[in-house]
Amino acid sequence: MASIKINNNNFQSEVINSDKPVILDFWASWCGPCRMVGPILEEISEERPDIKVGKINVDEESELAAKFRIMSIPTMVVIKDGKVVNQAVGARPKEAILALL
Repeated sequence: MASIKINNNNFQSEVINSDKPVILDFWASWCGPCRMVGPILEEISEERPDIKVGKINVDEESELAAKFRIMSIPTMVVIKDGKVVNQAVGARPKEAILALL
């Protein structure tokens, strides 16, 4: 399953009400480390149907970025059963991203 673009309209249904753990990737197109993490998250979304990968562009979704108090990008937030269970800031290798789960 490919990653899903998350916004205010689908946040509740795709993230809070998800029956799978969700990795949210807070990113921006101008962010170099974000462009390094993007392909890794796409790979994870293809390989792991048991988790959902959501992408939140901080420039387009400033309200969601503020809600999660995002100060630096990339930031990955793991949500299970509607609650934040883990968070990491900065580019990470695939193993480290999977370890967040």
